[in-house]
Amino acid sequence: MIVPLSEYDFLARALRVYGDREAIVSGDLRLTYRQFGERVNRWANLMTSLGVRKGDRVAIISQNDHRMLDGFFGATLLGAIYMPINFRLIASDFSYILNHAEAKVLIVEDWLAPMIEQIRSELQSIEHYIMTSDAGEPPPGWHDYDKLLASAPASEVTPAVIDENEIATILYTSGTTGRPKGVMSTHRNLYLNAMNSIIEFGLTHDDVYLHTLAMFHCNGWGLPYAVTGVGGRHVVVRKYDPAGFFALAAREGMTFACMPPTMINMAMNHQLTAEERAGLPKRARVATAGSAPPMAVIRAMQDGLGWDVIQVYGLTETSPFLTVSRVKPHMRAWPEAERLRVQTRTGYPMLGVALRVVDGHGREVAADGQQVGEIVARSNVVMEGYWRQPEATDSVIVDGWFHTGDMATIDDEGMVEIVDRKKDLIISGGENVSSIEVEGMLYQHPAVLEAACIAIPDPRWGEAPGALIVLKPGMAATEEEIIDFCRERMAHFKCPRSVSFIDGLPRTTTGKIQKNLLREKFWQGREKKVG
Repeated sequence: MIVPLSEYDFLARALRVYGDREAIVSGDLRLTYRQFGERVNRWANLMTSLGVRKGDRVAIISQNDHRMLDGFFGATLLGAIYMPINFRLIASDFSYILNHAEAKVLIVEDWLAPMIEQIRSELQSIEHYIMTSDAGEPPPGWHDYDKLLASAPASEVTPAVIDENEIATILYTSGTTGRPKGVMSTHRNLYLNAMNSIIEFGLTHDDVYLHTLAMFHCNGWGLPYAVTGVGGRHVVVRKYDPAGFFALAAREGMTFACMPPTMINMAMNHQLTAEERAGLPKRARVATAGSAPPMAVIRAMQDGLGWDVIQVYGLTETSPFLTVSRVKPHMRAWPEAERLRVQTRTGYPMLGVALRVVDGHGREVAADGQQVGEIVARSNVVMEGYWRQPEATDSVIVDGWFHTGDMATIDDEGMVEIVDRKKDLIISGGENVSSIEVEGMLYQHPAVLEAACIAIPDPRWGEAPGALIVLKPGMAATEEEIIDFCRERMAHFKCPRSVSFIDGLPRTTTGKIQKNLLREKFWQGREKKVG
């Protein structure tokens, strides 16, 4: 008999095998898997009492919190569609998303309730407003999450009959332009992505996973399911800051975390005392994605802390993982610089992922590490499509292949390396310039904390690289110095023609630099300066 794949399978196994083992640490709260399983039953019974049925949408807007984990598994029991939403959005975005998805129940962290009240009259489908809080009573018109959950029965729930190809979650992409699109991930998508996470990250019941990554993003990269399935321990990081992260890693004995490069960079620029450094766990693993990590950042974490950095690549539309970049056995004897170079690459396909790099005519480019094309993928982790946007779906899934919009090369090792997003590739005098390559060089300058490279107008070459730099505290540099530093180390046509120093780079919640905002804000009218 074929049994449909379901994310609840991961918790069901943990309950059978690891029931008395500690499952969740969130602030002062500590739960075993058996206690967590009871919460999930209560969640499902509560939603049933509120009229939630198979296919209904339950939305939650919150920072990382143990309450978010309830719904990851409870929604699957009911066959409901879970919708973790980016808490950093503005009121109009919340209104659009909730109405577009026709969410039935809305769960909100207390500090966000006033913003929801501003748009409450606009929300057309919400029937129940529920607030999570560690202090105080909810205002009129809101229900208290913890009280509702405590009053719901913990009796076992008969799982809904689901097809593994039905929708499990709708995750609205943060995007850099236009309205967010609702990515429909199926139960099969999430299940297979979690299995790949277990395999590629080597997860076991000995692991202690720190949820540094926002759980709303690609369902926290699938780690809520993967860590649960192997009986590992979840440690919830409510809000990331380097000092708090290191303290929690030491206290709980962290073995694994997911951190975009911006988080790693912040951590490695945080000053640790000798005592703090000595108390940190040894040989932890850190997965990173969102943008290519500079070699200097990888070296700092591996040499400074002894933690292994694992580069992965994917998109919300692919649940999210497509590739992983790890040093293969025959590469272990390579010089350190070459091994680090491998780790900065996008990587080779994970199990079950067919991946190609194609030119504008759909033909595969040569596997020479030089020719550039677009990454396209076909896999059971590719989304069902965009919620109620068939034209947008058809524009990215063509003949069964998902077009990522990421431009890359591929070498004879099968290693893909992204050189840029289609829209961010700089074409200067007919030459392709990778903004990622330029940024990697900028990060080697001792005064540079963060860097971004974008195309700026050039009267001679059409466009040219321009750099925006955030300096390290107490450090100084000039535009001329930065440009000369690059010209000494790379082809001159790739070097920045102009440099601006700014206080911070605009980023999405996943750490991606919003280059469209940089172009709009910093480079309008720069034509007169460049030349």
